[in-house]
Amino acid sequence: MLQCTLCGSQTSSFSVVHTQEYYKCTHCHSILLHSSYFLTAIEEKQRYDIHNNDVHDVGYQKSVFPIVSSVTENHTKAHKGLDFGSGSGPVVTMLLRNQGFNVQTFDPFYDPNPLALKQKYDYIICSEVMEHFYIPAKEFKLLHSLLKTNGMLYCKTNLYDETTNFDTWWYKNDPTHVFFYTEKTIHWIKKKYNFREASITKNVITFKI
Repeated sequence: MLQCTLCGSQTSSFSVVHTQEYYKCTHCHSILLHSSYFLTAIEEKQRYDIHNNDVHDVGYQKSVFPIVSSVTENHTKAHKGLDFGSGSGPVVTMLLRNQGFNVQTFDPFYDPNPLALKQKYDYIICSEVMEHFYIPAKEFKLLHSLLKTNGMLYCKTNLYDETTNFDTWWYKNDPTHVFFYTEKTIHWIKKKYNFREASITKNVITFKI
């Protein structure tokens, strides 16, 4: 049986869609795609290349407004931020920098800057990224380690709940989306990584050290 890549617990068969097998963790309640269906790094990069990530697109800017708003409400221009998984069009970074905020970027494909991962930050932005984590345990450990005391981690993803028909859920159809979270998963992450707080508002998940 497949082992959960977040908490290490056993999983049970959850769904088979278009021959792809999904499993649900019996402990942290996440849903994961079997690793045999993961894209290669080349295939993954090709998929990202066709995304319409125009930073000047109004619709794109509107989609990330909740995270931008959260950062501007909780932080000042003196604080240091990181856009983790910034992608080919780092719209969150652009919108914050336009307001004078100090934000660095890191992306394994488009901005693989190792120096960005050797610093500490007052806040980290992880917008539409956590569903791409092949090994989320490793990624959340890293993200937690990069935050200063009282630091905040802002994540944006679509959470799954039991009112959703997983087999027809559009969010799973992107072949680079391999790990899905529930509200229970978020609270497991909070406890495991010793975040003091975890809140969920409009698909924005905020963790605070």
